[in-house]
Amino acid sequence: MHSSIEYLAFIFILNSMKIKGFGPNETNKFCRHAIRLFLLQICFLSIKGYCQSSEITVNALAKMGFENVSWHEDDKERIFVVENSAYRLNGIGIAKAIDQIQQTGLSKDKNCRLIVLDNNIPQISLYYHSFNDSIPVSDRENWSISYELGDGWAQVKNNKKQNSSLYKIDVVLYPEFSFQNYKLSRVYDILLNLSPAIEVSLWKGMKLTGQIIIPIVNDYGMLYEQVRPGFLTLSQSIRLPKQTFVTTSIGFFNNFRWGIDARAKHFLADERFSLEGRVGYTGRGYFENWAYHHGVKWLITGGLGGNFYWPKYNTQFSLKAERYLEGEYGMRFDMIRHFRYASIGFYAMKVEHAGNNGLNGGFRFQIALPPYKYRRKGYVPRIITSNNFGISYNAGNERTYGKSYKSQASDNMMQDNSFNPYFIKSELLNY
Repeated sequence: MHSSIEYLAFIFILNSMKIKGFGPNETNKFCRHAIRLFLLQICFLSIKGYCQSSEITVNALAKMGFENVSWHEDDKERIFVVENSAYRLNGIGIAKAIDQIQQTGLSKDKNCRLIVLDNNIPQISLYYHSFNDSIPVSDRENWSISYELGDGWAQVKNNKKQNSSLYKIDVVLYPEFSFQNYKLSRVYDILLNLSPAIEVSLWKGMKLTGQIIIPIVNDYGMLYEQVRPGFLTLSQSIRLPKQTFVTTSIGFFNNFRWGIDARAKHFLADERFSLEGRVGYTGRGYFENWAYHHGVKWLITGGLGGNFYWPKYNTQFSLKAERYLEGEYGMRFDMIRHFRYASIGFYAMKVEHAGNNGLNGGFRFQIALPPYKYRRKGYVPRIITSNNFGISYNAGNERTYGKSYKSQASDNMMQDNSFNPYFIKSELLNY
């Protein structure tokens, strides 16, 4: 700013004093040249201020523990990109990122967008419309949230990222607890395992999971007695146009299955509604003394269904037609209410060949496990607990029919809802 003042002072002197060697024409030309330089400097300082503001915000977000942080600015909006790996709950993590952007990253005359990634795949974006005030004033409630990414994603997606998540290892501790009451001689059979897993992102959308199951309490029989591998999978996620997400997994799953599994979810223009499908081609197998025993019969399983989300109560309803692990067909209805630290749901099923005229049901819940904030130190493996812990209760005691499998250790209803725009909006307003 000092140099700008000097320009103005110099122009004033030229216009008010007779300077030897300068006539009126020369003086006017010199003044016009000085004014041009002054305007260029203002433009340069403005652009430099925007860049400094964005860089300060990016550095602050990376320092807070967010990964894959980048930014881009065009003539319409300023875009920030983050992946939440610092906070257990995405709603809280995104709220922290928004607070930082509001402090240092908003432009007074441009809109702002925050795009949130999961394993480098864009999930949702939050959009702030500038008030065009001299001093930007914003609040979390002024940010709209959607699966729509905007036109700027094409420009920012290949930008250099700060604090990349690639090749960083998480050692995730998965507690497993199951119980059943099929025996008259014992109230409950109990199965309690500690199942640590190594999870690492190899490239965009790709995750490698290798898990070991360590039995602690086992009343379920010899198949559950030994230390053995759990999930051993490679999973690739992609985002297709029109708000469609696809994940394909190959490897060893739970419930004694191995093979390949693919699932897709598409969100409609009214994002409360979504369609989903899943297909798996798997065989049965199990580990014994670290040798893998498998059958020769392979089975196609899967399902098709739709979902509706009720934002007022953060409640999801779903109805699916499915094929299960004995080749039987059935229908399943779920109602799940999501809270900040838990998700609780009920389900009902009608399945071929099952007892009680094929009818069954029960309840499910997931609970977010502490700690709720954690940090990495470079590429040193990070030891954390799994995002949440859950149990499903089978009220009809059906042991054979209506069974399925998970293709990833992190699959659960709470995780599936973690990027829901309506749920994130409620978290922004209430946190």
